Order: sequence, then C-alpha cells, then structure tokens
Amino acid sequence: MTNQYSVKFEPNVPLMLRDGTITYADVYRPDTSGKVPALLKRTPYDKSAPTTRSGGLDAIGAAMHGYAVVIQDVRGRFSSDGEFYAFIDEMNDGYDSVEWVASQPWCDGKVGMFGRSYLGATQWLAAKAKPPSLMAIAPGITSSDFHDGWAWQGGAFQLGFSLAWSLTMAAANWDNLAKRLFLSTRQLEILIEAKDNLMTGLHHLPMQEFPDLEGGLAPYYYDWLEHSEYDQYWKDISIKEAHSQITVPAFNYGGWYDIFLGGTLANYTGMKDKGASDVARTGQRLVIGPWSHGTDLASVAGEVNFGAQAAGDAVGIQTEILRYHDYWLRGEDKGVSDEKPVRIFVMGENVWRAEDEWPLKRAESTDYYLHSRGKANTLNGDGWLTREEPGQEAPDVYAYNPIDPVPTRGGPLAADDGFLPPGAFDQRPVEARSDVLVYTTPRLEQYVEVTGPITVTLYASTSGKDTDFTAKVVDVSPDGYARNLTEGIVRARYRNPKGPAELVDPGTAYEYKIDLWATSNLFKMGHRIRLEISSSNFPRFDRNANTGEPIGSDISLVPALQTIYHTAEYPSHVTLPVVPRD
Repeated sequence: MTNQYSVKFEPNVPLMLRDGTITYADVYRPDTSGKVPALLKRTPYDKSAPTTRSGGLDAIGAAMHGYAVVIQDVRGRFSSDGEFYAFIDEMNDGYDSVEWVASQPWCDGKVGMFGRSYLGATQWLAAKAKPPSLMAIAPGITSSDFHDGWAWQGGAFQLGFSLAWSLTMAAANWDNLAKRLFLSTRQLEILIEAKDNLMTGLHHLPMQEFPDLEGGLAPYYYDWLEHSEYDQYWKDISIKEAHSQITVPAFNYGGWYDIFLGGTLANYTGMKDKGASDVARTGQRLVIGPWSHGTDLASVAGEVNFGAQAAGDAVGIQTEILRYHDYWLRGEDKGVSDEKPVRIFVMGENVWRAEDEWPLKRAESTDYYLHSRGKANTLNGDGWLTREEPGQEAPDVYAYNPIDPVPTRGGPLAADDGFLPPGAFDQRPVEARSDVLVYTTPRLEQYVEVTGPITVTLYASTSGKDTDFTAKVVDVSPDGYARNLTEGIVRARYRNPKGPAELVDPGTAYEYKIDLWATSNLFKMGHRIRLEISSSNFPRFDRNANTGEPIGSDISLVPALQTIYHTAEYPSHVTLPVVPRD
C-alpha cells in the first residue's frame, strides 16, 4: 500500500444509536482538509487494545493510505453504554453506526467495514440492514448461521467454544458489567476461577445450570442452549437466509482449521447465487488458507508448519483487503476486476492456487466405501476404505460411554488455546481407542487431490433413544503420522436438518448425513486416506447422554452400543471431491 498522509487520532468519540444509547469510537484519519472514504470496525473486544487496532487491517496504515478508520466498542462493551447481548442489536446498531460515519464532516459518504470473527458478524448483520452508505465489507473467519455453525453443529452443542467464549467475554468486560449489575469483587474472582479451570466447567451437569455465568453475565449462553432447534430466535439473526437481501460485495477469508469455515464458504456461495444486486453477486471474493481461528492467520496450525508462504502476512491479506476497498470505495481498480475470485491453499502440496469458482466444477464426487470383517476398532483393526461397494459384510460395533468420551485433538476450534489448541495434530492417540472405528485406503499409487465439500453417509443403529455420530478425514503419511483435515457430527434426533427433534428407535438402522464442511489437500503417493467414525468429540461438542432427554438437562450419562453397517443394503461411505490432475 502507498502511505502518503500523517494521521490524526481522536479517541472516545461519542456515537449515539437510535435508542439513545451512547457508544464510543476511536477515529484514525488522514491529516487532510478534504473528505475521504471511511472504514468501520465494530468490536466487542475493546477498541483500544493493540490487537483490535491491527486485526484484519492496520488502522494507522489504512489512515496513512487515505481512509478514515473508525473502531467502535459495540453497545455494552468496554467504553460503550447499554447492555451487550450477542448478535441481537447488531443489525440496527450497525446501520446507525455506518450512517453516523458517513455523515461526519471528514467522510465523503462512502463506508466499508472490516474485521474478523464476531467482527465479521457485525459486518454481515449491518449489511443485512442495508445502510445506504455501506459500499463493501471484508469479513474474516466468521459464520453465516449462528445456530448451525456458531453455537451448534449437526445438532450438537459447540460446548468448548460457547462456554470459553462466554466466560472470556464476561471476564474481559468486568468493569462495564460490574457497574451495570452491581457485582462484587468476589463474583469476579469466581468468574476468573471458572475461566482458569475451564475443563471443570465443561464437565458440569446439567449444562443448562452452569452456575458461573448466572446473574446476567452472559444470558445468551443459556439461551443458546435452550434454543437447540432452528427456531425464530435464530432465524431473526441468520445471515444465510438474508443473502437475497444483501446488496454489498464482500471479501471473505477463512481457514481450513477455523471453527467458522462452513460459514465463510456458505457466505461466499450464497451471495454468489442469491445476492440482491449484480455488484453483490459478482463482487464476492474468497481466500482460504491453512489457518486456525485464533492464531492471526499463521503458517503453523497446531503442530504442523505449512511453510512461510502459508501465512496471512505472506499472502498479503491486509494489502488485499485495502486494495478491495480501494476498488469499491474509491473506484481504483489495481487489477481487482481481472482477478479470479477464489484463492485457496492446497495442503499437502502447500501451494496457493487461484480458481474461477467454489466449489470447483471440475471436482468429481467420488465415493469411498467402508469395509471390515467386523473389527474396525482402533487403527490396528481390520477396517479399510475403497471405491468398491461393500457386499455382505459384518457390521462394526463399539460402546460409546459419555463418561469417557473421545477427546478433542486439534481441528477447527476457537476456545481457550491452552486447553483446546486448534489445528493439525497426529490423530493416532485418538485412533488407539476401541470406541473409534478406523477405515484406511491402501497406500496411494498416484496423487489424489481432494478439494471441496465432504460428506459422510452413515448407516447406523444405537441402543439409545438418542446419540451422536462423528466423522473425521485424515491424511496418513508413510511413517504413520495421521494429520486431521476436517470433521463433522450429527445428533440422531436432529438427523433431519432444520427439522424438529425426532428420537430414534433403539436397534433400528437409520441413514445419517454428516457434513464435514470442506478441505483442500493433496494426498501424495505412498500416503493413505483415512476415515474415523465414533460418537464423541469432547469437549468441542457436548456429550450426548443417550437418554433422549432435553439437551442440557441431563444429570446422568448412559452408555450406548453403536452399530455401523456397510453392506449392499447399507453402503456407508464418504464422498470426496477429487480434482483431476495432469
């Protein structure tokens, strides 16, 4: 970027919302008498924190480049008045904030937005409200459906993220909460103890009576648990259902190991297909790296280093966001209109590649079927994976005991990294468990690139009234290292997406579709493709008690016997998008 201006800084500028609530913003703007376009970041994470100032786009650098940059504490957070409740006020508040920025004497009336995670949600919700001055947004690592993809996934509660985030949000904003709720120092100590002993809280039963967030500290946490089904509570804040109403283009970016990868991809494809204007449909961009959620788009995800060129800084994310806004707010092309809209990092090969679309049209949906002689338990079992359909094979059986669930090991996480580090890890410690079924291809005799959405079709029965089934795709290197790629879960009572809960008949086989979102990975010659099947991934997801009781109400955990079928009648398989290579 070209930096040509010195910068004026105005802290704690009051910004009034339509209901009279006063929020506060820090303004970084070029030292010029002329009017300039503006970039707005709306954050619940403290506008004055150094990481907030630089996250997604460096405020000072953008102001030197000629933008007025406004970083606002959303209502009820840090310097701002009012009461914070996740998502609910962000549409109206986003509209008001955009138009306030546009009306300032230093703004030329054109506003863009930027930021990651919840800051991506504030952008999409503002865009949903359609403020006339909003020209473009740049949401990173964020969701499109705050039910399935934020608090829930496949009908299972994203416990690790939801509890860790709620505790962190309350503790970080303590001064604001204490003033409004008349809280004591001892209550703060209890909250900090809960945050420092997160694993204890993750095991608490019943979940809906977790004590350390009561008293108004995070009411949304309990409401998320109460609204396990996709009801009006979630529809009111859905981005996915609003794609056909949104008129602005978006620079979407995310990571293969990000907890909101599904949302990033859904926002891109949804807006390309349904955007409310030609600009919205044709102006979408998508960048996906090998990144996890909380590591600032680093080249290392978990215990795997994908190379120096994998990092967000190496690929120039900040420069690309600024160049994107230059195009939509200033009319400066700089090659934006000639570029392919999609850029993905192909793991395994560890290279960036530009594409014309997502998903890739040339990818071939290829079914790999589960096989065994009835003993696929553990990585030393007899499970295998091939493109040949199964015949009459013995089913695989395992006991799922929620008292001793399969532990989360890396993957797309966004909790406390000290307790649940995200990213790529060797899965062999998990695969050594008897309640994990392992199906592996023979060593590959040629390269196999898998790029795109992945689903598992599973035929299974359980002895419980309800249970979970999980799936994970793994790249196994010649030395045995088993690198996780992507994973998913389905809760039996929610096997019909968006439908009402329906318990199962114990012992009856049902078809389950498990959405593993997507990946891009080159399985090299000598490597093997592996699929893990189990019934828990804790504490990323809550443990299914197998009782069929309302979610969050269980105080006891009951084991269940799980049966996985792979026969001509019940051909369980994983569907991989295989990309032909020259």
